[in-house]
Amino acid sequence: MRVSDIMTRSVVTTTPRAPVKDAAVVLAGHGVTLLPVVEEGDRLVGVLTEADVVRGRIPPDPRRGAWHGSQAGPPPPATVGDVMSSPPLTAHPHTDAAELATMTIDRRLRSVPVVDQDRLVGIITRRDLVRIIARDDALIAADVRRRLECYGGPDRWAVHARNGAVTITDQYANPTDHHVALVLAQAVPGVVHAKIMHFTSQPA
Repeated sequence: MRVSDIMTRSVVTTTPRAPVKDAAVVLAGHGVTLLPVVEEGDRLVGVLTEADVVRGRIPPDPRRGAWHGSQAGPPPPATVGDVMSSPPLTAHPHTDAAELATMTIDRRLRSVPVVDQDRLVGIITRRDLVRIIARDDALIAADVRRRLECYGGPDRWAVHARNGAVTITDQYANPTDHHVALVLAQAVPGVVHAKIMHFTSQPA
């Protein structure tokens, strides 16, 4: 399964010249944790995270005894370009989704922009990954079945899915076909494991 199979293609973005305040409104209003920062032609130049927005923008509570009636230093930077993270960590549409999932866990990333030749084409979040894992078993089995029917015909395969684990039963004992069937099955969103069995009678 590739990133392009599960990424969100409609992406909310901002620009380097946008005020941080406006970007904060977008983050809060859309319920996202990261905004890709793009220039002309959807060229990705950075990302704006919740941390980038919050940093230096929550003043001390004046009711605290340590507050002296003024803030030292200049006001925080005003534009997205001043506070964004650059260069951004990205993925390619052909990146293996398993590799991306490991990267998000190891680096504690909640969202990763997807780029093709520096152009933003989508975004993938941990929620996208969780949504795939939560996919209904009946839909998973149906997708696997459709792919196998295109390869070996409509009456050859029996497919069952339980908790994302797929079992394929084939009436023929062909190792090459079995290898292809497993490759096709494991590329279906929501499949966490796949195995193949052989039987000699026609599937019911």
